[in-house]
Amino acid sequence: MYTIEDLASTLIQYLSYEQVADIKRAYYYAEQAHDGQRRKSGEPYVIHPLAVAQILAEFRMDCDGLVAALLHDVIEDTGISREALTEQFGEGVAALVDGVSKLTHLEFNNQLEKQAHNFQKMAMAMADDIRVILVKLADRLHNMRTLDSMPAHKKRRIARETLDIYAPIANRLGMYNVRINLESLAFQAYYPMRARMLNRAINKKYGQRIKDTEKLGDYLKSELAADYIESDISIREKHIYSIYQKMQKKRRSLGEIMDVVGVRIITDKHDSCYRILGVIHSLFKPVEGRFKDYIAVPKSNGYQSLHTTVVGTNGLPMEVQIRTQEMNMVADNGIAAHWAYKTTSAGASNSHDRATKWVKSLLEIQQKAGNAIEFVDNVKNDLFPDEVYVFTPNGEIIELPTGATPVDFAYGVHTEIGNTCISCRINRRLSPLSTQLESGQTVEIITAKKAQPNVAWLSFAITGKARANIRHYLKDKQRENAISIGTRLLNRSLNTFKTNIEHLTTDQIDQVLAHYQLESMDDLLESVGKGRHVGYLVSRQLFPHFNEEELISPKSFKVNGSEGMLLSYAKCCSPIPGDPIVGFVQVEKGIIIHHQNCPNIQDHLTQPERYIHMAWGKEIEEDLNISLIVSYVNERGAVAKIASSISDTDYQVSNLDIIERGRISRLRLNITISSRVGLADVMRRIKAVRCVEKVTRETIVSR
Repeated sequence: MYTIEDLASTLIQYLSYEQVADIKRAYYYAEQAHDGQRRKSGEPYVIHPLAVAQILAEFRMDCDGLVAALLHDVIEDTGISREALTEQFGEGVAALVDGVSKLTHLEFNNQLEKQAHNFQKMAMAMADDIRVILVKLADRLHNMRTLDSMPAHKKRRIARETLDIYAPIANRLGMYNVRINLESLAFQAYYPMRARMLNRAINKKYGQRIKDTEKLGDYLKSELAADYIESDISIREKHIYSIYQKMQKKRRSLGEIMDVVGVRIITDKHDSCYRILGVIHSLFKPVEGRFKDYIAVPKSNGYQSLHTTVVGTNGLPMEVQIRTQEMNMVADNGIAAHWAYKTTSAGASNSHDRATKWVKSLLEIQQKAGNAIEFVDNVKNDLFPDEVYVFTPNGEIIELPTGATPVDFAYGVHTEIGNTCISCRINRRLSPLSTQLESGQTVEIITAKKAQPNVAWLSFAITGKARANIRHYLKDKQRENAISIGTRLLNRSLNTFKTNIEHLTTDQIDQVLAHYQLESMDDLLESVGKGRHVGYLVSRQLFPHFNEEELISPKSFKVNGSEGMLLSYAKCCSPIPGDPIVGFVQVEKGIIIHHQNCPNIQDHLTQPERYIHMAWGKEIEEDLNISLIVSYVNERGAVAKIASSISDTDYQVSNLDIIERGRISRLRLNITISSRVGLADVMRRIKAVRCVEKVTRETIVSR
């Protein structure tokens, strides 16, 4: 069994005697705190934090980080408080331990919400101190190594969580070795049968190929030595979960995966990497489109290497990775290399800076997110960053996930540029904001001062920063719209009591806010605008003793077309400007406008207080969709004649659908109209077609 003395012998190689003594004190404190507690395997519980500390010692974690690793379960699993830890070990250690602890004291609706809250807390603690995530990843790695003692359902849940959250975080921080370990262990736990079958298939298919590649490695070493290039060559076998993912995503068989076996060449200097690349390409034919220079343009997690795929002596493709020793350290350990090599390695420091920048960006996403689940949803795309690299007009490189669009690019440059973008140029050509970007493109964002985010952007923006900012803006805009509509609705109701909002007393306002358990007048107006509370009932609450006989009829609510997201048009009757209309206030949807003769408004008669007399404003010009039913004689070219009858107008046909065939056929024509005058013009044009017998406006009855 591994002991504290074994850990101390590792630590004394890079820490002072005083620091090792502090770590030992933390171990004995944890041992006493966890006294009597055992893991599912039957071992004393303190074995787990000791193993976590040992994993971190391999990265040469500092003293406080190791103390926090030994104490990371103390707050969660024992009666010891954060204050007690602060007193014993300082605020820095206590904050680290608290950041790693789970939220077991909160009640959650489901496992998904619990997982989301745990990740949110961890992300926020990461923003304060990046060591939190290193402790958490080491904690998860040891738990995965000892997962066999868990019941089957818990094994699957923990394995799924590891694949969804922890392995991607390790990847995002460049910690290759930790990611590979987590993914392999989780894959075997979640898909044990698939893992066994795939392992057997790989050994059977590639066993001889691995031996051939080893011989090839010796040949390469001698060729490089002939050119006086120092190198260390190793044969790399792609790990099983990565092979499985590639087979799943690209729908390929095992035989179609090119890089199951590869060669890694480690050299001494930066320029030697490119010299080695020249030698490789002179010896073997490169596969077109398979070269990537991650040295000139590092990945977002700091990874640097040259990748090329060549056709080997056996005629099979072989991937070659070329990097320096320093690049290899960062590639294997990512941000953890900052502690192991911080005195000598600029690459490790660069990886740490990149990781810190990403973690800080989580703060902005969290501040804009409505809840923990939305936060995790926004961050997920940032956790799987197969990158594209695009340029600003000034030549600055912006890293984005694959599938990113100019909207993601705009928010990547600056939040304000994203909020005010209206269009873009890709390689100097105007392009839609929904265009998926490709590496090497130059993107220029065109902005306007009064521009604002569009709800449609959420259908193609993929980065967490872009989605969080768009949603945040739309929420603020929706509140603003709700307050505006709520003000108009409440004033309209108060007018029947011969007053308005401005004339309400402070006592009246305080009384009604207390009744509805709201904090401010804006909250009340928003609630009325969103239909949670009805303006008339709020007015009755304000004037409970008002004489009913003295009430006057309220004025019609004017539709101006600028009410925003909380005023919409019923699809069942598709009213257009000029139609007689009524409004129905629906909870969380605001005002739904119906045609006055729509049969569906009968469903709402049980709530007459939610009805509103509506009228169209004089200046309104809303483009709204309606459906026309056209009956026509089924002759050759009839449909084309009907469509062409309105082709020279400004009215746009969005859909044309034949709903009945026969001698007299019927078709449904969906068209965008802005007024009854326009509708009359369209219907007159269609009726003028010789084969048309009847044109009617469709009203859908849904019961």
